[in-house]
Amino acid sequence: MRTFKLLVAYDGTSFVGWQRQSAGVSVQGLIEGALATLAGEPVAIVGAGRTDAGVHATGQVASVRFNTRLAPLELRRAINAHLPADVRVLNAEEAEEAFHARFHARTKTYEYRILEGPLASPFSHRFAWHVDGPLDVRHMSEAARMIEGRHDFACFQSAGGGVRTTIRHVIHSDLTTADGGGRFPFAPEPFLPEGRLILYRITGDGFLRHMVRAIVGTLVEIGRQAADVALVTQLLAGAERASAGPTAPARGLCLCGVSYAETPAEVATQR
Repeated sequence: MRTFKLLVAYDGTSFVGWQRQSAGVSVQGLIEGALATLAGEPVAIVGAGRTDAGVHATGQVASVRFNTRLAPLELRRAINAHLPADVRVLNAEEAEEAFHARFHARTKTYEYRILEGPLASPFSHRFAWHVDGPLDVRHMSEAARMIEGRHDFACFQSAGGGVRTTIRHVIHSDLTTADGGGRFPFAPEPFLPEGRLILYRITGDGFLRHMVRAIVGTLVEIGRQAADVALVTQLLAGAERASAGPTAPARGLCLCGVSYAETPAEVATQR
């Protein structure tokens, strides 16, 4: 038995999410199916983050243990041969036997794309939320920075999360903008013939169900001047979920990276 660490990218538009479910096609299910074909028996994998239906990834990480004589790059090639074009294993490497993609993750980074302006390219529809502005980006940026730190994020959690605690540590939270024709990672072409592309980037030690999308929805409400920047302080102080903004559409969200300690043993000593 060997343990492998897989770096996975996918266009989440057609999937029920990362996690295998009783109905619908999942990214996890597709990769497990490819591995089962190679191994001749069922193979289970673990993902670092359980992205929802419609959410994309350029930096998802998965761990798997199974019997194979293939070298890592041969394994990557073999898995991809059995996957649809909208899912790809970008890299495969052998890892320590105890490596676990979810339990050993230290931080995750997500990006959310908002298109502000009267007109958006039709090629952006699958990867961004078009908001027919204008948006006050200065106030949105101020509110985004207030998210940083260790807080109780219950106000940004959708029902059904089932977690033991809603306290999370957000290490980085900010907005970047580009005027018409601007490019950001994984954009196949300029998103906007006119207007602005707004990129929200957040890094934390963990995220609640729909947390990033609820934060984005709140930032857009502030950008529309439907809410004041002070709303963020009120939400983090214990306001109800109904006081926050709406949950932003899944299509603008992308899991861009997962960081790990040097070894699983190092993680164990930190917990």
